[in-house]
Amino acid sequence: MTTPLIPLRRQRDYRLLWSARAISETGSEVAKLAVPLTAAVTLDASPIEMGVLAAASTFPFLLVGLPSGAMADRVARRRPVMVACELISGLTALSVPLAWLGGLLTIPWLIAVAFTIGMCTVVFRTFNTPHLATVVAAPQRTAAIAGFQSVFSVAQMGGPGLAGMLVALLTAPVAVVVNAITFLVSAVCLRAIRTPENAAATAKRGLAREIGEGMRVLVNHPVLRALCMTGMIVNVLGAAEMALYVLFAVNILGLPAPLVGVAAIGFGVGGLIGAVLASRLAARFGENKVLLGSVLFFPLGFAATAGAGGPLWLALCQIAGAEVITGVAVVSYSVCAGSVTMREAPDGLLGRVNATTNFATQGVMALGGILGGVLGELLGLRPALWVCAAGSLLCIVSLWLSPIRRGARPAAAEDSPSTAQHPQSDPAASHT
Repeated sequence: MTTPLIPLRRQRDYRLLWSARAISETGSEVAKLAVPLTAAVTLDASPIEMGVLAAASTFPFLLVGLPSGAMADRVARRRPVMVACELISGLTALSVPLAWLGGLLTIPWLIAVAFTIGMCTVVFRTFNTPHLATVVAAPQRTAAIAGFQSVFSVAQMGGPGLAGMLVALLTAPVAVVVNAITFLVSAVCLRAIRTPENAAATAKRGLAREIGEGMRVLVNHPVLRALCMTGMIVNVLGAAEMALYVLFAVNILGLPAPLVGVAAIGFGVGGLIGAVLASRLAARFGENKVLLGSVLFFPLGFAATAGAGGPLWLALCQIAGAEVITGVAVVSYSVCAGSVTMREAPDGLLGRVNATTNFATQGVMALGGILGGVLGELLGLRPALWVCAAGSLLCIVSLWLSPIRRGARPAAAEDSPSTAQHPQSDPAASHT
């Protein structure tokens, strides 16, 4: 007889893990607005400097993304590394308000802070995925990923509004202290998890060889390759857009600081809806169909931002309304893509496959930030955003011309299109 699975919401350690992400992500959303506002308003940054600042947080994916994946597969206990990453990030974020109060804050300082936190983010995410796959039973993984996506969406809903209020009350540099506190609280939550980790470390066969194994799986697996390519396209263009968005919102649209985060709020509302719907849609239609349908809406957010204008209320409605729809699509896509990756990756290689995917999809965001800055300098802010909107159509072409379009079926189907060996999970496994 199969032991019934305990619902995730009733598992203490899963709640702690979920809470850690909820707290940390809310603080990160505050920082996403407060840090560029600090650069643009307090330090009078240029478009190129804004592009470099945006790139600094994602460049670590190119620098340590692949080695961190091999290390994640090597170790049996990943949670202590995740705690250390949160502690370092918290102390680094705390340096921003302290430097500002001491008259030492500069653009290079902000870039160094973004780079350090980015390094910790890379390692944390790389270790978190195999950690989650080890402790969450296979039938609950889509729901678990959807739960984390709901965290991101709620943070995006509340974070910008909180950031706007804090910036208005405390100034942008001091608002970053909220991010520092949330990193530290997240570390405490992770440290409080009691379930011992039971993952088996893989044999060490040389770092380069282990990295190569993960890369070969991703390159040779048609489904994983298509997901990676689509992610690269949308992320490089999204990073280019975000490098210019604050300047565009403040200088072109004339949005006051508390309203600059309206796009993130709209996206968060849509993302929360998407997180609720994703597992239900996947169960009914299969992950492949959800992926194909959701990607059709990706260009909407780009186009709405580039075309925003007119009275303040109209610009806000244009951006917020389109971002709600885009949030539903992007989060539905992310949940299903994450579930497919965990299902398709061979046993013992999930850390490296995930790290290689992050290396590609997140690493290009560093190039996207630079691209946005250069386009903004050469073409102007609005024309540069229209270039991003036009380019986003390529993500539809990438996915619809891939094997994902053929044989779409539910995740639980026995005739899955995977060519990889599926990891075996114990349904009664305890959760962290």
